[in-house]
Amino acid sequence: MPLEAVMVCVDNSDFTRNGDYTPTRFEAQTGAVNLVCSAKTQQNPENSVGILTTAGDRVEVLLTPTQDLGRMISELAKINVGGGSDLLRAIQTAQLALKHRQNKNQKQRIVAFVGSPVTATDKELETLGKNLKKNNVSIDLVSFGEVDENTPKLNKLLTAVNSNETSHMLEVPVGPKLLSDVLLSSVIINPDGEAGAAGGEGGEGGF
Repeated sequence: MPLEAVMVCVDNSDFTRNGDYTPTRFEAQTGAVNLVCSAKTQQNPENSVGILTTAGDRVEVLLTPTQDLGRMISELAKINVGGGSDLLRAIQTAQLALKHRQNKNQKQRIVAFVGSPVTATDKELETLGKNLKKNNVSIDLVSFGEVDENTPKLNKLLTAVNSNETSHMLEVPVGPKLLSDVLLSSVIINPDGEAGAAGGEGGEGGF
């Protein structure tokens, strides 16, 4: 497995209070974020993972990349829900946090959970994507809650950033499968595809 520094962007906007995912969008997301943190730290003992929130008064870095899974889980438990999500600023902030990673041998990756409408323009997202690509930052987008509405914009970002298929989008509509279960069988958690594609209701972006 590649050596990575990862920043996870958690959507804690008012939209994540919705109960269309079991038990709520936010709690379903929290389970999925826990999965990302534990999977990344298991894949390589030298991987590090950080966490930031995308809503509230401002984008807030709760944890810069660390190898301490316990700290990741405890920071997740402290997140408050409220306000509107600023995905653009969140990804820019995540990129900055990765730039200051201690181990420069680590590849840079952002895992962004998107559970509310994306407010950035297509142009802003394209520019962001090109900037990430120029700086060798990969991104995995996990879209849930407002899937259909966000697809065109997230595709703009993904197309601009994608280099050698290192970035991905997973769309998880409301359905019988838990968000974390769909994520578990996706390329985001299984880069080598041991568990196969997400399939079914989850659907793998295929980018």
